[in-house]
Amino acid sequence: MKQLWIRINPNTPSTHKAELLKTAEGRCDVVVLSSADLSLASGLKLKTASTDERSEIRLLSDHNGLDKAVSGNLALEVVVKDSSDEQRVVELTELGFRYILVRCPNWKIIPLENLIARTRNKITLLADVPTLSEAKVALYTLEIGVDGVVITPSSPSDIEEMDRFLKQLHEAVPLLKGKVTSVKPLGPGVRVCVDTCELMNSGEGMLVGSQSSGLFLVEGEVHKNPHVEPRPFRVNAGPVSSYVLTSGYKTRYLSELKAGDEVLIVNRLGRARPGHIGRVKIERRPMVLVETEVNGRSFSLIVQNAETVRLVSDGGSKSVSELKSGDEVLVRVEDGGRHFGTLVVDEMVIER
Repeated sequence: MKQLWIRINPNTPSTHKAELLKTAEGRCDVVVLSSADLSLASGLKLKTASTDERSEIRLLSDHNGLDKAVSGNLALEVVVKDSSDEQRVVELTELGFRYILVRCPNWKIIPLENLIARTRNKITLLADVPTLSEAKVALYTLEIGVDGVVITPSSPSDIEEMDRFLKQLHEAVPLLKGKVTSVKPLGPGVRVCVDTCELMNSGEGMLVGSQSSGLFLVEGEVHKNPHVEPRPFRVNAGPVSSYVLTSGYKTRYLSELKAGDEVLIVNRLGRARPGHIGRVKIERRPMVLVETEVNGRSFSLIVQNAETVRLVSDGGSKSVSELKSGDEVLVRVEDGGRHFGTLVVDEMVIER
């Protein structure tokens, strides 16, 4: 499990500190505090790290002269500016520190790649980063990512955003079995192919639907066939008006997507990972309407009527050109409505 640490700036106004700490409760693994601010965490369910011996994790900032084994719940901060600093971090992993917090002020990616490769499973490696975007990159660097990140939030929303991002890495998207009730060819429509910067595997794709409350798992073009080479980077997702689930579990219209945007790639087990769009390809093609029933509720999906467009089930996937009533497909179902892509659980919305 990736860890989220937050650092509270000592110069932040007291009322804002209290707000940040309250938001951190239940969302963050550790809060880094100055000795003077340590008492602010009293009464909250928060693990603290500080130079103060009263904190649960003792934080050290000076590694000069350290060459003997240490004991206790200790964390060490190290600034990595060059390869000699990288080597020093590797040496320090042998001394018994539980955590090492690295800050890379110059090069951001290569030092982390080197440290992930050389310290994996030896210590909890945390990237101390100035922005949320750098935190997200660090969590995927060298594909494995660091063990966690340390951020200095400017607002409670920063904490909430990182919490959502990490939950997306750890939690499965719940998928239910839907029974196909109707498959109806339609005339031409404007459909969207989403070409990502990722390679999808069998059973992976995107969650798309005519209603935000019922999204179908449309598989990437991963299968070989006699006529077209596989395009495992692509999901032929449906008409411009359809919803697609993106990072943070927000929905967007397919018409809004463009190169550089982030989408959510999901497999049949509900495991999700973010992926960036390389291009969006919009063309007019013949379409097909697929209607299903899930626990007494009806949901629909429109996609291009083509053999390469497949819907995922528990045990495989099936082309929409072969789909028939009684077949099962995987659907993400939720209650409530969406306001500009954000779920509003108590809102009553009817989508047909």
